[in-house]
Amino acid sequence: MSAVLQTGVMALLVILPMIYFDVLPTATLTSFLVAPPPPPPPPPPPAAAPVVTHVRVIPRQFDAGRLMAPKSIPKDIAVIKEDELPPASGLGVVGGVPGGMAGGSIGGVLGGILTSTNALAPPPPPPKKAEAPPPPKRVTIGGNVIQASLIYGPRPNYPPLAKQARISGVVHLHAFISKEGTIQTLTVIPPAHPLLAPAALETVRTWRYRPTMLNGEPVEVETTIDVSFMLAQ
Repeated sequence: MSAVLQTGVMALLVILPMIYFDVLPTATLTSFLVAPPPPPPPPPPPAAAPVVTHVRVIPRQFDAGRLMAPKSIPKDIAVIKEDELPPASGLGVVGGVPGGMAGGSIGGVLGGILTSTNALAPPPPPPKKAEAPPPPKRVTIGGNVIQASLIYGPRPNYPPLAKQARISGVVHLHAFISKEGTIQTLTVIPPAHPLLAPAALETVRTWRYRPTMLNGEPVEVETTIDVSFMLAQ
């Protein structure tokens, strides 16, 4: 019985607060749930004050070539002082003119001015001599012309293989001759037979020519050399 009584009292204590409870005020709950309004926007900045430019009007003293009377009396009056003119130098000095000519007249004459000007003028510069153009470093000469300047030119040996094969012909060579008359470069101008070209190159490299002169100066020569191989020789 004691246990039942205690259990009933405990159940009564738990159930009563659940039946009778305090109700929160509706206005307070609404104020907690609604967000506050945003703050008002800041006021616009004040407009900038307009810049006042003071234009100073300078009174004109002349208008269309006419002198205008001033409208107000200035406080400060400027005094304009002109410089003194230099003394006249054309009147001469007593006893003669240091910078003039003996026997001259006051004021001078046209003939005297021209004569003195011509006497003081410097002589004209001498005419420049026309410079001769520099001589060319290299000239081109035909094969027949350069053949006349040949000093040492042995005939090439006929290749035995070409002679046995009865091969003959002319080998054309392109040559550069130095100022001293020696062969600088030598190349074969095609077409050329391969059995005849080596013998022509080997022999022509030993040739010597008389130096070619142009305006008294030796120059290099570009030319062609023809080497003939004939079975009759």
